Amino acid sequence: DVQLQASGGGLVQTGESLKLSCAVSGITLEDYAIGWFRRPPGDEREGISSIMNIDSTTYYSDSVNGRFTISRDNAKKMVYLQMNALSPEDTGVYYCAAGFRVPKASPLQPRRYDYWGQGTLVTVSS
Repeated sequence: DVQLQASGGGLVQTGESLKLSCAVSGITLEDYAIGWFRRPPGDEREGISSIMNIDSTTYYSDSVNGRFTISRDNAKKMVYLQMNALSPEDTGVYYCAAGFRVPKASPLQPRRYDYWGQGTLVTVSS
C-alpha cells in the first residue's frame, strides 16, 4: 500500500519559515520523482517544486524560486520542502506526490504524478 504523508504545516507570520516533510512508504523512493504542490484557498492546485530520482535535479515555480528548497533522503524515505520568507500568498494545503516517469519537460504537472498524500495546511498571516 503506497502512502505519502505530508507534515509540518502550521500558522506562521509573514517572513517566517516552515519545513515540510513527506514520509513515503510502499514504493522504492529511488525510482520516483517527488513533487510538492499546493492548493490556495479558492484556487486550483499548482506545482511548486519537484526533485528527480535519477540525478536529484530540482525544479521550482517562479512563485517560490529562491525562497523554497526541496531535498530528498532516499535512505530515510523522506522528502523535504524548506520554505523561507513566507507570505500570505503561500497560504494553502500542501501536498507531496510521487511520479514514476516524470519528464523533465514538465516536472510540475500534477497529471505526471501517480501517488498523492493527504496534504498539510500552511497558513501565513500578514
